[in-house]
Amino acid sequence: MADLDALTAIIAPEAEAMGLSLVRVAFFGGESDPTLQVMAERPETRQLTIDDCADLSRRISGQLDALEEAGKDPIELAYRLEVSSPGIDRPLTRPSDFADWAGHEAKVALKEKLNGRQRFNGLLVGIDGDVVTILDKEEVEHMLPFDAIDTAKLVLTDKLIAATVPLSAEGADELEEEGQD
Repeated sequence: MADLDALTAIIAPEAEAMGLSLVRVAFFGGESDPTLQVMAERPETRQLTIDDCADLSRRISGQLDALEEAGKDPIELAYRLEVSSPGIDRPLTRPSDFADWAGHEAKVALKEKLNGRQRFNGLLVGIDGDVVTILDKEEVEHMLPFDAIDTAKLVLTDKLIAATVPLSAEGADELEEEGQD
């Protein structure tokens, strides 16, 4: 449907020009609801504001529109562009993610089975070279080649919530009071 490497090559410079780090470029939804999903973050906060999302969306749209006008549209059908922060239970897509989020719970799915298993849940020990280590509930370490990973994401836990400080809590008290009668 869409060449993700080509899209990433178009999108990454736009994110970098804004001082953002690209977390993921994905295309999903098939023909019924095609969606180009872009996740980015500010390296210093690991978060993204609504204004950042809007600005990045406009930059990406501008680049994709220019390519379409030039007859070089990288996406052949109508689609929806979704730009967002990776969120708390974020996907782990880069080797640095596996290092940065070591000590937190994660779910990892491989492209193919390894030693009879394709899915691993447990404590993310980290990454050494190109090998990600997960410690499961039975205290067994699983060494997973980074290139064999299909998807990986953090599991929402109290520890993860405590480690993820919001950009600002300004106005939170007002929102709570407005919702109460």
